[in-house]
Amino acid sequence: MRLKKVLAIILAIIVVAASFAGCGSSKTYADGTYIGKSSIIEDNDGEGDGYGEVTITIKDGKITECTFNTYEPDGTLKDEDYGKQNGEVANQDYYNKAQKALAGSKEYARLLVESGDYHSIDAISGATISYDQFMEAVDDALRQAKQ
Repeated sequence: MRLKKVLAIILAIIVVAASFAGCGSSKTYADGTYIGKSSIIEDNDGEGDGYGEVTITIKDGKITECTFNTYEPDGTLKDEDYGKQNGEVANQDYYNKAQKALAGSKEYARLLVESGDYHSIDAISGATISYDQFMEAVDDALRQAKQ
């Protein structure tokens, strides 16, 4: 008899906990595709490191797709040429760092789809400026999607 009471109490706790599990977040998002953009982040010489732009697709209230690209201040996409000078690798160390930052940018988008919560994503070493741009751009996109 005592075992039945304990099991009944445990079951009641599980039911109550499950009913509150969905109440933790007041954020609900409308289905659609949203584009968010970060501001230009200034570097030490004042020229700017560029900005980030995220495209997020939401279906059934969940993030199902995400792309994140970073751009030079003039709007040029940072791609496999990022870190080159006049189309050539003039400084291998600088080029490697630039490409590592670019790879981190792509990883942020994957992690967002995987986790569904951008606040749970940590900065990737070598891509911290991209991280700041990503967070700001996602915040902008999700603000648009908020119901």
